[in-house]
Amino acid sequence: MGRRRLLAAGALSLALLTAAACGGSGDFGPASAKATITLYNAQHEDLMKLMVDAFTKETGIKVEMRNGEDPEMANQIIQEGSASPADVFVTENSPAMTLVDSKGGFAALDAATLAQLGKQYQPSNGHWIGFAARSTVFAYNAKQLTAGQLPASIMDLAQPQWKGAFGIAAAGADFQAIVSAVLALNGEAATAEWLSGLKANAKIYQGNGAAMRAVNAGEIKGAVIYHYYWYQDRAESGANSGNVELHFFGNKDPGAFVGVSGAGVLKSSRHKAQAQALVKFLTGKAGQQVLAQSDAMEYSISAEVPTNATLKPLTELSPPDVELSTLNGPKVVELMQQAGLL
Repeated sequence: MGRRRLLAAGALSLALLTAAACGGSGDFGPASAKATITLYNAQHEDLMKLMVDAFTKETGIKVEMRNGEDPEMANQIIQEGSASPADVFVTENSPAMTLVDSKGGFAALDAATLAQLGKQYQPSNGHWIGFAARSTVFAYNAKQLTAGQLPASIMDLAQPQWKGAFGIAAAGADFQAIVSAVLALNGEAATAEWLSGLKANAKIYQGNGAAMRAVNAGEIKGAVIYHYYWYQDRAESGANSGNVELHFFGNKDPGAFVGVSGAGVLKSSRHKAQAQALVKFLTGKAGQQVLAQSDAMEYSISAEVPTNATLKPLTELSPPDVELSTLNGPKVVELMQQAGLL
């Protein structure tokens, strides 16, 4: 999955000033300036650096980032166990959080942190919390498909008329998170049948960006991706999205799934107070402003912070109701392997 290289310097300076003014992550004295916590980061590196720099400016707590991908870092934490150097784990997609939590890897989050966001952005046990959101979309070539030809449901893509017409990034954590929502909503049998249809119909790409470029070039008519790849490209030159438009499934369809990026404090953390402060910052007003003002084009999810005005409003997405703790990444991988997609 590609990492964004450049985010607006103006947004950074504005976000840092806002963060410094807002407070809310705890009162840490001079001793905390000497503390360094370790963040296992599976989110986009540039976005997290913006958020971490603002946190350090506010609190004096330094953060060492170790970057990787969702499933790899989750499995690394599990393998390291109580010896893990990680204090905080953040992801792009929530199934990796559920995997670590299923092995008892997280400490409970502070009640004040959980209270900052709606219940739909956290599992019922309160062991971790979302801090950013991304919507599933069908990116389509507007020269090849009309509105009346678009799939009404993501499940329709298993039908014969879509053979060879669309793409997916099957190996990516993004697409696997979408499949986990289909599994949670429709059950194992229906998901297995749908995946078999995707195996027959879909072209496989190495990442959402590659799939969108193929749509733009007319190689395929559409692709299942997350929304922000299109918005990021349009905010730059539009070179990879000029022929592409977005179809939001809506109507609580599995294809309207809104995934969350998660954050949690490791039970093995040796700096729990500082780790809790980082998660509180990410989900609080100051951290959410950094996110909303960045070029990441992911959704901020705090009621206090409006999302980037460029995006289709969260209130218009009509996603399905999914309990985050039910998103089963390992089962998804098993089903996709059985279907021949992995």
